[in-house]
Amino acid sequence: MTHQIIISGAGIAGLTAALALHAHGFDRIVILERAHDIQPLGSGINLLPHAVRELDALDILDDLIPLCIQTKELFYMNHRGDRIWHEVRGTDAGYRWPQLSIHRGWLQNQLYQKVVSLLGANAVRTGMEVVNVQSSGRRAIAICKKRSTGETVNFEGDLVIGADGIRSSVRRVIVPAEGPPPCNGMVIFRGATWGSSFLTGRSMIIAGDGVRKIVLYPMAHRTDSDQVLLNWAAAVPENPGAGYSHGDWNIPVAPSKFAPEFEGWNLAGVQPSVLMQNSPDTFVYPMVDREPLKSWSKNGNIVLIGDAAHAMYPVGSNGATQSIIDASAIAYYLGRYPRLIDALSAYEADRQVKMTKLQLANRQQGPEVVINIANERAPNGFDDPENVFKPGELQEISDRYTKTSSMEFSKVNEPSPYMCMVM
Repeated sequence: MTHQIIISGAGIAGLTAALALHAHGFDRIVILERAHDIQPLGSGINLLPHAVRELDALDILDDLIPLCIQTKELFYMNHRGDRIWHEVRGTDAGYRWPQLSIHRGWLQNQLYQKVVSLLGANAVRTGMEVVNVQSSGRRAIAICKKRSTGETVNFEGDLVIGADGIRSSVRRVIVPAEGPPPCNGMVIFRGATWGSSFLTGRSMIIAGDGVRKIVLYPMAHRTDSDQVLLNWAAAVPENPGAGYSHGDWNIPVAPSKFAPEFEGWNLAGVQPSVLMQNSPDTFVYPMVDREPLKSWSKNGNIVLIGDAAHAMYPVGSNGATQSIIDASAIAYYLGRYPRLIDALSAYEADRQVKMTKLQLANRQQGPEVVINIANERAPNGFDDPENVFKPGELQEISDRYTKTSSMEFSKVNEPSPYMCMVM
């Protein structure tokens, strides 16, 4: 393929896009990354089967399996550990592909290594912060600040893909007056630590008391013992005077600032407050998203994918999942349509309406709303969820979100619709 493609951001979306583009025959690809080097930062994420399907088609799944845990089941609970709802997940539920719990940084590193092996070390330019994008006729120019010297460096191509996250500079070109991402009044504290497993050893728990919430799951096995790397993320109302920076995942905070909020909680034998205190590094992140956009592209040579296009609340394991699917989709349409403007139009027609529905569903807490409902109806706990919920109510809530997130078996168990040209 002849298009020169510039990708802003070497995160999960940007690196997956480069791999998918290469699979469709594109080899003139440059990824611009503001960080000075690619480091395994971040915490745990879950990848749903329809994202794992895309990674499998890109021949990287086998590299990820040793680094992760294949999630078997998900429990919704109240803070006392009373079980509200249980779902079998991944291949155990009948999907052709697993659900993966994995460290975000480890996934990013594997994607990066794969990109370098296919496109060469010079394909990823670190220390290059994209600060603006300009269109000049059929060409697009990514204007960068070289972070080591402060000098301006321009990269010109046929297309600039904005994969630069919730604080995307490329998005500002499309919606210049948007402002900072809005917060819903909650903050997320997160961390990870080695410890004993719980339930099946491949279980995920989402629990809350109607105000506070915690997500807990193992994401890796230790090679020299039977311990697992436990990932947790806890949400509490934001203290208005705390002054946390919106849109920054890596603000360190001491466990003493939030762990007491979860004292007394017991989830399948796990005490979250103890887990938090034992975590070597803990971070805080205000819960923010972005308003849905009517268009993710401009001038036929600038387009957004991932969080830059549709940042959403961390509900339902859809953040990284949908970024990966976006990356496969944009590569597919660029390979299918000779004219860029036709490719971008087809990509948006496929993805934009779906993601808007998902963003709005996550603002309503998606399937996690069952926790709040349980607290409202049974604040002192319960022995049987059938005494709290109407017959079929829990299944209906689950099915509705399954459809919104395109997780129906009939869709997911088919081969990737975006890799059919190269498989």
